[in-house]
Amino acid sequence: MQEFADLVIINAGVHTMDPGDPGRISDALAVKNGLVSGLGRAHVDAMTGPATIVVDAAGGALIPGINDAHLHFVSAAMASFGYVRLDASTAADWAAVVDVIETAPVGADGWIRAHGWDEVTLGPATGQLLDVRPGIPVVAFDQTGHQLLANREALRLAGVSAATPDAGGGVLVRAADGSPTGLLQDGAMALVSKVMPPVPEETLRPALLRMQEQLHSLGITSLTDPGLGPASAGLMDGAGSTAALALLGDLAVEELLTLRINVLMLFAGTGGATARAVEEGLGSGLAEACSSKGIDSRQLRIAGVKVFADGIPRSGTAWMSEPYGKACTHGQLVIQGDSDAERVAELHRILRLIDGAGLQAGIHATGDAATGAAVEAILAAGDVAGDRRHYIIHGAFSDTTTLSTMADHGIGYSTNPLIRSEAGDIMRRVLGEERFARHQPLRSALDAGVCFNLASDAPVTSPDWRRTIVAAVRRGTASTPGDPNDPERITGLQALASMTSKAAWQDHAEHFKGSLLPGMAADLCLLSDPWPGDGDIETLPGTRITLTVAGGRIVHQAATELSALSNRS
Repeated sequence: MQEFADLVIINAGVHTMDPGDPGRISDALAVKNGLVSGLGRAHVDAMTGPATIVVDAAGGALIPGINDAHLHFVSAAMASFGYVRLDASTAADWAAVVDVIETAPVGADGWIRAHGWDEVTLGPATGQLLDVRPGIPVVAFDQTGHQLLANREALRLAGVSAATPDAGGGVLVRAADGSPTGLLQDGAMALVSKVMPPVPEETLRPALLRMQEQLHSLGITSLTDPGLGPASAGLMDGAGSTAALALLGDLAVEELLTLRINVLMLFAGTGGATARAVEEGLGSGLAEACSSKGIDSRQLRIAGVKVFADGIPRSGTAWMSEPYGKACTHGQLVIQGDSDAERVAELHRILRLIDGAGLQAGIHATGDAATGAAVEAILAAGDVAGDRRHYIIHGAFSDTTTLSTMADHGIGYSTNPLIRSEAGDIMRRVLGEERFARHQPLRSALDAGVCFNLASDAPVTSPDWRRTIVAAVRRGTASTPGDPNDPERITGLQALASMTSKAAWQDHAEHFKGSLLPGMAADLCLLSDPWPGDGDIETLPGTRITLTVAGGRIVHQAATELSALSNRS
């Protein structure tokens, strides 16, 4: 008896992203029982029955569902739908930020929580919110997730004063008399975040579901949330708690979770990581939280552990081999220890614990010295064959030696071209032209054979992958269009592979997602137009996402495309 398809898409440019044949294109695709069941018009026509949903792509590109391999889903949900917004469209200068905070409603827990300010556009943040809303605690997280501003009441509740010692791996910015200015960076953020009440489920649940809907409208079907767990107070806005991870599990059990989510657990925040904290976290049973509920690992999976090796250049907390920034310092690892040698040794102990538990490590490293130390720690942990697929997050490289080592040992690389584009002008000033020019060496990584992916790091930048691809191809900044002779440019299709098939590799999932081949998961994104050539790549963000399918289920359909769906009679 003929088995007809559930869904077919015809008259499309099907970019299969076949790892063995990256340029393979078909003209039609069929879906049955959540899987790709056929390619090519002849096969698809034979699979089309009276109940089959038929979509006429009208020449649009059909690509695998986008896999954002570094997207803070919980924090992005709260930033978009749970907090007072302080992005450039809402508050264009510090005076406007203050005005927004002064009129913001107080939350049910008595706090005002805001998100999105950015020193790149607003200027120095020190002291800007210290005196707002007397008697009401106020916290405002910046766009990078590495800084927060607190008012006097929030500092009082947290017990932060002139007598508070500096935090390991972070900066408590002080006035000349030693009093706190309200600006806390990296590891110091936890001084305030840890006393904030947890985000209530009645706020977080609808925010997560709305964010899921928004990501599907962008064609995103998979992501990695890099840092949920007991140390959430030291990361981003602190929303990514153990309770938030449990809520994701509940949504999966209730079959409301349609995104495929991989999770990195967080046992230490953006400063002061220790082997002891990681060992205690691994012994807590959190790694089995999803499997113990019978959740399909293809839907929600705890993949490994996030480790902060250093901070970020603009805060002076990245560890570089050469001095940088106004302070002309090298920075250092934010791992616990009194010297570089002690901090490196502690990083090695942390990696041995993660590797020994059979888990993947995602290591945040933004300085070249930190990246080199992280790679050495991975190798010393014993995963010489690369079975764990440990990877570097962000990454900086003084030359191609470290990239070659990574390729030889199956160490991955996840980085963020849109951050480079949007913050590039300030990074250029901090790092200098030479180091900035080789920042995110995508072509060198490709040539070395490193399996790398491109990701948004939302809410640090927009989750719109189309903008990320343009940034990877053009490598421009807000003030410069990008050098057409830049040796680190890659092509648009190479960038697309890094957000589909290569992102699936990071997830240990290339056997079931990331390409449009028969038997693979029917995670699809249909564009309104053909895939643009590299000369026209700037047109990509204007291309509409007309249809998103996750596991064979339609999860987004553009209103203007309703007439494209029909049943073949």
